[in-house]
Amino acid sequence: MSSITRALCGVASFALIASAAQAQLQPATNSLPQPVTITDTIPPAQDVRYPGGTISLAVDASDVTRGIFSVKEVIPVAQGGKFTLLMPKWLPGNHSPTGQIDKVANFAFSVDGKTIPWVRDTVDVTAFHLDLPAGAKAVTVSFQYLSPTTGNQGRIVATPDMLSLQWDCVALYPAGYFVRQIPFSATVQYPKGWKSATALAPGLSGDTVTYPTVDFETLVDSPAIAGRNMVSHELAPGVHLDVAADRPDQLVATPEQIAPHKKLVEQAVKLFGAQHYDHYDFLFTLSDTLGGEGLEHHRSSEDGTGADYFTDWASNAPDRNLLAHEFTHSWDGKFRRPADLWTPDYRTPMQDTLLWVYEGQTQFWGYVLQARSGLGTKQEMLDSFAMTAAYYQNSPGKTWRSVEDTTNDPIIAQRRPKAWTSDQWSEDYYEAGKLVWLDADQLIREKTGGKKSLEDFARLFFGVRDRDWGVLPYTFQDIVNALNTVMPYDWATFLNERINAPEPAFPLEGITRGGYRLVYKDKPSDFWKQRENGRKIADFSYSIGLTIGKAGAISGVFWGGPAFDAGLTAGSTLIAVDGRDYSKDLLSSAITAAKGGNQPIHLLVKQNDQYRDVMVKWNGGLRYPTLEKVGKGETGLDKLLAAK
Repeated sequence: MSSITRALCGVASFALIASAAQAQLQPATNSLPQPVTITDTIPPAQDVRYPGGTISLAVDASDVTRGIFSVKEVIPVAQGGKFTLLMPKWLPGNHSPTGQIDKVANFAFSVDGKTIPWVRDTVDVTAFHLDLPAGAKAVTVSFQYLSPTTGNQGRIVATPDMLSLQWDCVALYPAGYFVRQIPFSATVQYPKGWKSATALAPGLSGDTVTYPTVDFETLVDSPAIAGRNMVSHELAPGVHLDVAADRPDQLVATPEQIAPHKKLVEQAVKLFGAQHYDHYDFLFTLSDTLGGEGLEHHRSSEDGTGADYFTDWASNAPDRNLLAHEFTHSWDGKFRRPADLWTPDYRTPMQDTLLWVYEGQTQFWGYVLQARSGLGTKQEMLDSFAMTAAYYQNSPGKTWRSVEDTTNDPIIAQRRPKAWTSDQWSEDYYEAGKLVWLDADQLIREKTGGKKSLEDFARLFFGVRDRDWGVLPYTFQDIVNALNTVMPYDWATFLNERINAPEPAFPLEGITRGGYRLVYKDKPSDFWKQRENGRKIADFSYSIGLTIGKAGAISGVFWGGPAFDAGLTAGSTLIAVDGRDYSKDLLSSAITAAKGGNQPIHLLVKQNDQYRDVMVKWNGGLRYPTLEKVGKGETGLDKLLAAK
């Protein structure tokens, strides 16, 4: 038998076996359907001017008691016939499809005063199909954005004292065009007597504002805040800190508190060597009821912290990183953006592959600028690096998951809570990326004898085209090429090893090259305590492996730690320690008392409706990370954090 014949016989035999197997899996009497063909009826975005003209958008945002935003939109059209409107879904800075389509209601569409029917697309539910009558000149759309009234519905954006207006929640746009090609003219009615701020208009505006006509991309990138209590501080020519607070006394800031905010702008411009805005507004909300926020925009940022930002200044160093991080994004993330994260409209899916640059390097520079500006002390920033290093030194997630893979997490998990974060990992491209870029900075300093650093990369890569606030996309190879321009090295391998592969031991060379080492002590740093107080937790991650929230709620269990080995889980409640009612101080004392001995720590835990007496075996005492200096004089890490 020839080889061809044998091959044909083999194929025939396989086909007979497969056919017999199929017959066993699906009896002849069963119905066997075929899939319905899915047809995309939504026109793709084209880079041409929207032919209808300028869209008029009127928003009534005065009903802050109920958080209802009423919208009327007049959309001119070039002709009758099939017409599709979209609500934004894939939003810049969100890294996932987070559009608020679930919170809009009471849609009505009309032409020449006559109501016309609409049909929602069954595949893309953010799309609305209309059939316009011949001769139609404009479509009038009305609807309401029903903003969250409790935290479990989403971020609260309206209170009796302030609001946050994101245009993507209150506007539809015509399908078939790049959003930069669709002109909008917006008017907003805020509550009577309130002030408002946005990058669309300079300074604080009043309670009724008509904004200049801009393209839809610019509109969505220019959110507004408004409030009963607002002030604005000029930080630099064209740069303002616009602050809204729950109460007037929470707006009061001393000159000593405003000074480091001014220094932040100064240090950022020195670092990058250019500015990518014509003017810039920090839209800063201080509230215990409005939802916190940290979202970058090109000429502004949405920054939301607790109401005590100024009034409890000494305890809020962790919160003060927010402004430094979001401001850095004007360069890294907005002007320079990964190529697959720029999309022509808000329907096209984004790909997050280079978020370890977009967010990771922003995280790195955010902490550096916090130290250089005085928004945090050098020691506080060293402590922040220690906390990050300790997490990745102990986290088992690094053994199976790469940093690059975590860039998919905004789409996978949508920032929902996880049971075992230390093993599952989450959006680790932020903090792991921070360490990788610290390593790169210290490597460049070491190999160039201190003549160059990652600052040279920042100026080369982000500091081009001064005052250009468009988008200049980049690829992995662009990053490698720029690093090689600063210092020839095998940067592709350097990044691939740290970013694209799991690590049995996460590299911490940036700390050791920088003249420090990671150690653990039995007392927490001030920065650690501020972070605990701000998050209202007790963090014993590196001793018994527990993080505990309000009323003893176990919010985190470190995978593979003593508490994990004892069978504890997040979602349980710690009731008692060694027979006494739980308190943070009591648990600290119990961990200290068990040090060096062989007696377990007894915890009474409630899991659902069951109580368990759990024995946690740990005799290593309290352990809190810190960086200990081993170099002499001013080391590389010292130089990195020093003001310029």
